[in-house]
Amino acid sequence: MSTALPARPRSAPTNKSHIAIVCAMYNEQYTNALLQNTKDELTIIRPNTQLDVARVPGAFEVPVTCELLLNSEDPPDAIIALGVIIQGQTKHAGMVAESVTNSLQQMSIRHQKPVIHEVLLVDDEKQAYARCMSANLNRGREAARSAHTMVELFLAINPIKAKKNISFTKK
Repeated sequence: MSTALPARPRSAPTNKSHIAIVCAMYNEQYTNALLQNTKDELTIIRPNTQLDVARVPGAFEVPVTCELLLNSEDPPDAIIALGVIIQGQTKHAGMVAESVTNSLQQMSIRHQKPVIHEVLLVDDEKQAYARCMSANLNRGREAARSAHTMVELFLAINPIKAKKNISFTKK
């Protein structure tokens, strides 16, 4: 497990961008903190970003909402997926976490858009607190920094496609 956040980006954004956050409401104390930390960090590192937030009931509903956003008329430049799954005594949490992970990865590849995965599977509330509310290991800030880096990278790789959201896939 990583115990430190990646450094805050030093470079200013090269463009205006559109980032969507899809955040589960389940385990609300932790997901609210994760969402707030993500938004606060994005405000600092990408001040001119259009930021949209969609709240969904739980982690299982995160991928379908991300897919809907990526298929919209004006898809975001990146999506940040947030949620907290606390392991219980059954295998349900692991199954949900694996399904969410696979879905988010496949849609990122299919749409060629960054989908930042911070739907956390933790053992207990102590781990949830450390990752969502602490200053040292805050996954909300990490998600914002990853989104920033990926938006800038995608622009550098293909500025025309990133700017115009043009799809180059053959029909």
